[in-house]
Amino acid sequence: MKTKQTNSLLRMDNTIYVSSTRKFFAEGRGVLLENELYYGEDYKRIPATSIESGTGTEVLPDLYCYTVQIVNIVLVGHPASKEFVLVDAGMPYSAEKIISAIEERFGPDSRPKAIILTHGHFDHVGAIIELVKRWNVPVYAHELELPYLTGKTCYTDPDPTVEGGMVSKMSPMFPVDPINLGNHVKPLPSDGSVPHMTNFRWIHTPGHSPGHVSFFRDKDKALIAGDAFVTVKQEYLYKVFTQEQEISGPPRYLTPDWAASQESVKKLEALKPSFAITGHGMPMEGKLLTDSLRKLVDEFETIAVPEYGKFVDGNEN
Repeated sequence: MKTKQTNSLLRMDNTIYVSSTRKFFAEGRGVLLENELYYGEDYKRIPATSIESGTGTEVLPDLYCYTVQIVNIVLVGHPASKEFVLVDAGMPYSAEKIISAIEERFGPDSRPKAIILTHGHFDHVGAIIELVKRWNVPVYAHELELPYLTGKTCYTDPDPTVEGGMVSKMSPMFPVDPINLGNHVKPLPSDGSVPHMTNFRWIHTPGHSPGHVSFFRDKDKALIAGDAFVTVKQEYLYKVFTQEQEISGPPRYLTPDWAASQESVKKLEALKPSFAITGHGMPMEGKLLTDSLRKLVDEFETIAVPEYGKFVDGNEN
């Protein structure tokens, strides 16, 4: 796992805060800001989308899945109550789309009680700084994910050599530098509860990232899986674009620990969820979900684990 020295020097560009170098400021082309929030130096717009982008699905009266390009965010809460939580924060430069979706569902000037993260990869925190600055709400994540969210540690580089399609090949462009949320981000409670998500509990589901978590509600067996498993073959551009529904493991190009991923899938299948919202792909429910998850557990090494790639060949460096 690589680490990266960061500093408090920032460039502000249309409210997007990006960490920069001392040279940038020495040349007089930036504004020095101390203790600010910022994205990594590799933060950028990602040119990928799907036919579901900009659409939402009400999975349950208080569970709404909305697609931002190629990733899902989840709104947890009844629209009539005006109290809700945002799970994950979409792609880079997607803040306005997320705000628009929220205001369409909950009304003008609505804001969540908190932002809860399944993990800190670029496509799950892409708009988080703009949203935190607009709403001034806390962010919660697993304690093992905090180094990636407080400017301390980079994620491992994606693997363009992994078995898969065009999305795998383009993965080196995906940001892996840490972002810095400062004191806005807090660890999830150690008792398994989820702030402002009554009746949900968080479940540690590592593999795709060290501090990846999923959220489960026992009373109706609703699961917010994050990227522990997904319902689209995320490595293939055509399947991502068409959102062809097919259960799969976590995205191969950015999953460094397949043994942990397999255990996480087993853990979630044992819950026997009735509804699942995943980080990528359309929501799945009922018999299709039950049968698909069982098949994923039984055939994990065939369905999920790639035949080759640096994370399976032992050549991570």
